[in-house]
Amino acid sequence: MKIAVDVMGGDYGSGEVIGGVLRWLRESEGSVILVGPEQEIAAVLAEHSYDAARLEVVNATEVIAMGESPAIAIRRKKNASIVVATGMVKAGQADAVLSCGSTGAQMAAALFILGRMEGIERPPIVGAIPNARGTHSLLIDVGANVDCRPGQLVQFGALGSAYASAIQSIAKPRVGLLNNGAEETKGNAAAAEAFTLLKQQPKLNFIGNVEGRDLFNGDCEVIVCDGFTGNIVLKAMEGLVLFLAQQTMRELGRLPSIYQAVDYRQVGGAPLLGVKGVSIVCHGSSKSQAIYGGMKIAAQCVESRIVEQQQQSLAELI
Repeated sequence: MKIAVDVMGGDYGSGEVIGGVLRWLRESEGSVILVGPEQEIAAVLAEHSYDAARLEVVNATEVIAMGESPAIAIRRKKNASIVVATGMVKAGQADAVLSCGSTGAQMAAALFILGRMEGIERPPIVGAIPNARGTHSLLIDVGANVDCRPGQLVQFGALGSAYASAIQSIAKPRVGLLNNGAEETKGNAAAAEAFTLLKQQPKLNFIGNVEGRDLFNGDCEVIVCDGFTGNIVLKAMEGLVLFLAQQTMRELGRLPSIYQAVDYRQVGGAPLLGVKGVSIVCHGSSKSQAIYGGMKIAAQCVESRIVEQQQQSLAELI
Protein backbone atom coordinates (compact mmCIF):
# COMPACT_ATOMS: atom_id res chain seq x y z
CA MET A 1 0.00 0.00 0.00
CA LYS A 2 1.24 3.47 -0.91
CA ILE A 3 -0.32 6.77 0.23
CA ALA A 4 0.44 10.11 -1.40
CA VAL A 5 0.46 12.94 1.16
CA ASP A 6 0.09 16.61 0.30
CA VAL A 7 2.33 18.16 2.95
CA MET A 8 1.23 21.74 2.21
CA GLY A 9 -1.76 23.75 3.40
CA GLY A 10 -2.01 22.79 7.07
CA ASP A 11 -2.22 25.49 9.74
CA TYR A 12 0.82 24.13 11.60
CA GLY A 13 3.16 23.59 8.67
CA SER A 14 4.72 20.61 6.97
CA GLY A 15 6.52 19.46 10.13
CA GLU A 16 3.29 18.36 11.81
CA VAL A 17 2.09 16.60 8.66
CA ILE A 18 5.35 14.74 8.16
CA GLY A 19 5.55 13.86 11.86
CA GLY A 20 2.18 12.08 11.67
CA VAL A 21 3.16 10.33 8.45
CA LEU A 22 6.41 9.01 9.93
CA ARG A 23 4.58 7.63 12.95
CA TRP A 24 2.24 5.74 10.60
CA LEU A 25 5.26 4.41 8.69
CA ARG A 26 6.76 3.07 11.92
CA GLU A 27 3.52 1.30 12.86
CA SER A 28 2.49 -0.07 9.47
CA GLU A 29 3.89 -1.92 6.51
CA GLY A 30 2.88 0.64 3.91
CA SER A 31 4.88 3.26 2.06
CA VAL A 32 4.44 7.00 1.50
CA ILE A 33 4.99 9.64 -1.16
CA LEU A 34 5.47 13.12 0.34
CA VAL A 35 4.39 15.77 -2.16
CA GLY A 36 5.53 19.37 -1.77
CA PRO A 37 8.67 21.57 -1.93
CA GLU A 38 11.47 19.01 -1.74
CA GLN A 39 13.92 21.30 0.08
CA GLU A 40 11.40 22.02 2.82
CA ILE A 41 10.52 18.32 3.10
CA ALA A 42 14.22 17.37 3.23
CA ALA A 43 14.84 19.83 6.06
CA VAL A 44 12.03 18.25 8.13
CA LEU A 45 13.10 14.69 7.35
CA ALA A 46 16.65 15.48 8.46
CA GLU A 47 15.33 15.80 12.00
CA HIS A 48 13.87 12.28 12.03
CA SER A 49 14.91 8.68 11.54
CA TYR A 50 12.84 6.65 9.10
CA ASP A 51 12.97 3.82 6.59
CA ALA A 52 14.10 5.60 3.43
CA ALA A 53 13.15 2.59 1.30
CA ARG A 54 9.49 3.17 2.13
CA LEU A 55 9.41 6.93 1.63
CA GLU A 56 9.59 8.92 -1.59
CA VAL A 57 9.62 12.68 -2.08
CA VAL A 58 8.02 14.29 -5.13
CA ASN A 59 8.65 17.97 -5.71
CA ALA A 60 5.61 20.26 -6.10
CA THR A 61 6.27 23.97 -5.96
CA GLU A 62 2.75 25.40 -5.99
CA VAL A 63 0.02 25.56 -3.35
CA ILE A 64 -3.68 26.33 -3.76
CA ALA A 65 -4.60 28.83 -1.07
CA MET A 66 -7.88 28.81 0.85
CA GLY A 67 -9.09 32.00 -0.83
CA GLU A 68 -8.55 30.85 -4.40
CA SER A 69 -11.28 29.53 -6.68
CA PRO A 70 -10.66 25.76 -6.58
CA ALA A 71 -11.86 25.07 -10.14
CA ILE A 72 -9.70 27.83 -11.63
CA ALA A 73 -6.65 27.05 -9.50
CA ILE A 74 -6.74 23.34 -10.37
CA ARG A 75 -6.49 24.21 -14.05
CA ARG A 76 -3.83 26.89 -13.67
CA LYS A 77 -1.60 25.35 -11.02
CA LYS A 78 -0.62 22.04 -12.57
CA ASN A 79 2.27 21.69 -10.13
CA ALA A 80 0.18 22.31 -7.00
CA SER A 81 0.81 19.67 -4.36
CA ILE A 82 -2.83 18.48 -4.20
CA VAL A 83 -2.96 18.21 -8.01
CA VAL A 84 0.25 16.19 -8.18
CA ALA A 85 -0.72 13.92 -5.28
CA THR A 86 -4.21 13.24 -6.66
CA GLY A 87 -2.73 12.58 -10.10
CA MET A 88 -0.62 9.81 -8.60
CA VAL A 89 -3.76 8.01 -7.44
CA LYS A 90 -5.26 8.37 -10.91
CA ALA A 91 -2.09 6.98 -12.49
CA GLY A 92 -1.97 4.03 -10.10
CA GLN A 93 1.26 5.25 -8.48
CA ALA A 94 -0.52 5.62 -5.12
CA ASP A 95 -3.53 3.93 -3.54
CA ALA A 96 -4.84 7.01 -1.71
CA VAL A 97 -4.23 10.72 -1.25
CA LEU A 98 -4.37 12.68 2.02
CA SER A 99 -4.34 16.44 2.53
CA CYS A 100 -5.13 19.07 5.17
CA GLY A 101 -5.07 21.94 2.70
CA SER A 102 -8.00 23.62 0.96
CA THR A 103 -11.02 21.30 1.06
CA GLY A 104 -12.42 22.97 -2.04
CA ALA A 105 -9.19 22.36 -3.93
CA GLN A 106 -9.07 18.74 -2.82
CA MET A 107 -12.66 18.19 -3.93
CA ALA A 108 -12.01 19.86 -7.28
CA ALA A 109 -8.90 17.74 -7.80
CA ALA A 110 -10.85 14.58 -7.01
CA LEU A 111 -13.65 15.53 -9.41
CA PHE A 112 -11.47 16.65 -12.32
CA ILE A 113 -8.69 14.07 -11.94
CA LEU A 114 -10.24 10.98 -10.36
CA GLY A 115 -13.78 11.54 -11.63
CA ARG A 116 -17.12 10.91 -9.95
CA MET A 117 -18.71 7.49 -9.77
CA GLU A 118 -21.59 6.56 -12.01
CA GLY A 119 -24.82 7.48 -10.24
CA ILE A 120 -23.26 10.33 -8.25
CA GLU A 121 -24.00 13.95 -8.98
CA ARG A 122 -22.11 15.56 -6.10
CA PRO A 123 -19.54 13.72 -3.99
CA PRO A 124 -20.01 14.35 -0.24
CA ILE A 125 -17.66 14.34 2.73
CA VAL A 126 -18.45 12.05 5.64
CA GLY A 127 -17.64 12.98 9.25
CA ALA A 128 -17.46 10.63 12.23
CA ILE A 129 -19.37 11.58 15.40
CA PRO A 130 -18.64 9.72 18.67
CA ASN A 131 -21.75 8.25 20.23
CA ALA A 132 -23.00 6.81 23.50
CA ARG A 133 -22.43 3.22 22.30
CA GLY A 134 -18.68 3.75 22.10
CA THR A 135 -18.63 3.75 18.30
CA HIS A 136 -19.10 6.47 15.69
CA SER A 137 -22.11 7.66 13.72
CA LEU A 138 -21.43 8.99 10.25
CA LEU A 139 -22.72 12.44 9.29
CA ILE A 140 -22.90 12.95 5.53
CA ASP A 141 -22.46 15.59 3.98
CA VAL A 142 -20.37 17.81 6.27
CA GLY A 143 -19.55 20.60 3.86
CA ALA A 144 -18.90 19.63 0.25
CA ASN A 145 -22.35 20.57 -1.09
CA VAL A 146 -24.36 23.43 0.40
CA ASP A 147 -27.38 22.94 -1.85
CA CYS A 148 -28.73 19.44 -2.40
CA ARG A 149 -31.69 17.98 -4.21
CA PRO A 150 -33.64 15.13 -2.56
CA GLY A 151 -32.21 12.55 -4.96
CA GLN A 152 -28.68 13.57 -4.01
CA LEU A 153 -29.47 12.96 -0.34
CA VAL A 154 -30.49 9.42 -1.29
CA GLN A 155 -27.13 8.99 -2.99
CA PHE A 156 -25.44 10.19 0.21
CA GLY A 157 -27.36 7.53 2.12
CA ALA A 158 -26.11 4.81 -0.21
CA LEU A 159 -22.50 6.00 0.03
CA GLY A 160 -22.65 6.32 3.83
CA SER A 161 -24.18 2.87 4.14
CA ALA A 162 -21.40 1.35 2.04
CA TYR A 163 -18.75 3.17 4.08
CA ALA A 164 -20.24 2.05 7.41
CA SER A 165 -20.44 -1.53 6.16
CA ALA A 166 -16.82 -1.51 5.00
CA ILE A 167 -15.14 0.36 7.86
CA GLN A 168 -17.33 -0.62 10.82
CA SER A 169 -18.25 -4.12 9.58
CA ILE A 170 -22.00 -3.49 9.95
CA ALA A 171 -24.16 -5.69 7.75
CA LYS A 172 -27.17 -3.37 7.52
CA PRO A 173 -26.26 0.14 8.74
CA ARG A 174 -29.22 2.18 9.91
CA VAL A 175 -29.71 5.29 7.79
CA GLY A 176 -31.51 8.36 9.13
CA LEU A 177 -32.39 11.76 7.68
CA LEU A 178 -31.43 14.76 9.83
CA ASN A 179 -34.58 16.81 10.35
CA ASN A 180 -36.31 19.16 12.79
CA GLY A 181 -38.68 16.45 13.99
CA ALA A 182 -39.14 12.70 13.98
CA GLU A 183 -42.51 12.71 12.20
CA GLU A 184 -42.60 11.84 8.51
CA THR A 185 -44.24 15.15 7.64
CA LYS A 186 -41.55 17.31 9.30
CA GLY A 187 -39.06 19.49 7.49
CA ASN A 188 -38.95 21.57 4.34
CA ALA A 189 -40.03 20.36 0.90
CA ALA A 190 -36.63 18.88 0.09
CA ALA A 191 -36.51 16.91 3.36
CA ALA A 192 -40.05 15.60 2.89
CA GLU A 193 -39.28 14.39 -0.64
CA ALA A 194 -35.95 12.90 0.47
CA PHE A 195 -37.81 10.99 3.21
CA THR A 196 -40.16 9.49 0.62
CA LEU A 197 -37.32 8.53 -1.71
CA LEU A 198 -35.21 6.99 1.05
CA LYS A 199 -38.20 5.00 2.27
CA GLN A 200 -38.56 3.48 -1.20
CA GLN A 201 -35.03 2.06 -1.28
CA PRO A 202 -35.19 -1.70 -0.58
CA LYS A 203 -31.43 -2.06 -0.01
CA LEU A 204 -31.12 0.79 2.49
CA ASN A 205 -32.00 0.26 6.13
CA PHE A 206 -33.78 3.61 6.41
CA ILE A 207 -35.19 4.25 9.90
CA GLY A 208 -36.73 7.69 9.34
CA ASN A 209 -35.95 11.18 10.61
CA VAL A 210 -33.28 11.91 13.19
CA GLU A 211 -33.38 15.04 15.35
CA GLY A 212 -30.31 17.03 16.32
CA ARG A 213 -30.47 15.86 19.94
CA ASP A 214 -30.19 12.26 18.73
CA LEU A 215 -26.88 12.69 16.93
CA PHE A 216 -24.92 11.17 19.80
CA ASN A 217 -27.15 8.32 21.02
CA GLY A 218 -25.85 5.75 18.53
CA ASP A 219 -29.28 4.68 17.33
CA CYS A 220 -28.29 5.43 13.75
CA GLU A 221 -25.01 4.62 11.96
CA VAL A 222 -25.52 6.96 8.98
CA ILE A 223 -27.12 10.43 9.27
CA VAL A 224 -27.88 12.17 5.99
CA CYS A 225 -28.09 15.93 5.45
CA ASP A 226 -27.00 18.60 2.98
CA GLY A 227 -23.52 20.04 3.35
CA PHE A 228 -24.78 23.42 4.54
CA THR A 229 -26.56 21.85 7.50
CA GLY A 230 -23.84 19.29 8.15
CA ASN A 231 -21.06 21.86 8.24
CA ILE A 232 -22.97 24.07 10.67
CA VAL A 233 -23.64 21.04 12.90
CA LEU A 234 -19.99 20.00 12.80
CA LYS A 235 -18.63 23.45 13.62
CA ALA A 236 -21.23 24.01 16.32
CA MET A 237 -20.05 20.75 17.90
CA GLU A 238 -16.43 21.88 17.64
CA GLY A 239 -17.24 25.19 19.30
CA LEU A 240 -19.26 23.53 22.06
CA VAL A 241 -16.45 21.10 22.84
CA LEU A 242 -13.92 23.92 23.10
CA PHE A 243 -16.27 25.97 25.29
CA LEU A 244 -16.94 23.04 27.63
CA ALA A 245 -13.24 22.21 27.76
CA GLN A 246 -12.41 25.78 28.81
CA GLN A 247 -15.10 25.80 31.48
CA THR A 248 -14.07 22.38 32.79
CA MET A 249 -10.44 23.46 33.07
CA ARG A 250 -11.49 26.52 35.08
CA GLU A 251 -13.55 24.44 37.47
CA LEU A 252 -11.51 21.24 37.74
CA GLY A 253 -8.06 22.18 36.49
CA ARG A 254 -7.99 19.13 34.21
CA LEU A 255 -9.89 17.56 31.34
CA PRO A 256 -11.55 14.12 31.56
CA SER A 257 -10.43 11.66 28.89
CA ILE A 258 -13.78 11.92 27.10
CA TYR A 259 -12.61 15.20 25.59
CA GLN A 260 -10.04 13.34 23.51
CA ALA A 261 -12.86 11.45 21.79
CA VAL A 262 -14.75 14.62 20.83
CA ASP A 263 -11.82 16.95 20.11
CA TYR A 264 -11.91 17.58 16.34
CA ARG A 265 -8.17 18.28 16.39
CA GLN A 266 -7.57 14.64 17.34
CA VAL A 267 -9.85 13.15 14.68
CA GLY A 268 -7.91 11.76 11.75
CA GLY A 269 -9.77 12.73 8.63
CA ALA A 270 -12.84 12.26 6.51
CA PRO A 271 -13.04 10.49 3.15
CA LEU A 272 -14.48 12.22 0.13
CA LEU A 273 -17.01 9.68 -1.08
CA GLY A 274 -18.43 9.12 -4.55
CA VAL A 275 -15.17 9.57 -6.47
CA LYS A 276 -13.09 6.94 -8.25
CA GLY A 277 -10.30 6.81 -5.72
CA VAL A 278 -9.53 7.26 -2.03
CA SER A 279 -9.15 10.92 -1.04
CA ILE A 280 -8.89 11.73 2.69
CA VAL A 281 -9.72 15.28 3.81
CA CYS A 282 -8.01 16.31 7.06
CA HIS A 283 -8.88 19.35 9.17
CA GLY A 284 -6.76 22.41 8.42
CA SER A 285 -5.68 22.56 12.06
CA SER A 286 -4.54 18.93 12.13
CA LYS A 287 -1.43 18.19 14.16
CA SER A 288 0.66 15.04 13.90
CA GLN A 289 -1.79 12.90 15.91
CA ALA A 290 -4.65 13.77 13.54
CA ILE A 291 -2.48 13.15 10.48
CA TYR A 292 -1.56 9.76 11.88
CA GLY A 293 -5.25 9.00 12.34
CA GLY A 294 -5.97 10.15 8.80
CA MET A 295 -3.33 7.79 7.46
CA LYS A 296 -5.01 4.93 9.31
CA ILE A 297 -8.36 5.86 7.78
CA ALA A 298 -6.80 5.99 4.31
CA ALA A 299 -5.33 2.53 4.82
CA GLN A 300 -8.67 1.17 6.03
CA CYS A 301 -10.40 2.56 2.94
CA VAL A 302 -7.88 0.92 0.64
CA GLU A 303 -7.90 -2.42 2.46
CA SER A 304 -11.71 -2.61 2.56
CA ARG A 305 -11.99 -1.71 -1.15
CA ILE A 306 -14.30 1.13 -0.26
CA VAL A 307 -14.49 2.45 -3.83
CA GLU A 308 -15.89 -0.85 -5.13
CA GLN A 309 -18.31 -1.12 -2.22
CA GLN A 310 -19.67 2.37 -2.89
CA GLN A 311 -20.18 1.56 -6.55
CA GLN A 312 -22.12 -1.56 -5.64
CA SER A 313 -24.34 0.33 -3.18
CA LEU A 314 -25.11 2.99 -5.80
CA ALA A 315 -26.00 0.32 -8.38
CA GLU A 316 -28.65 -1.02 -5.98
CA LEU A 317 -30.58 2.26 -5.80
CA ILE A 318 -33.93 2.42 -7.57
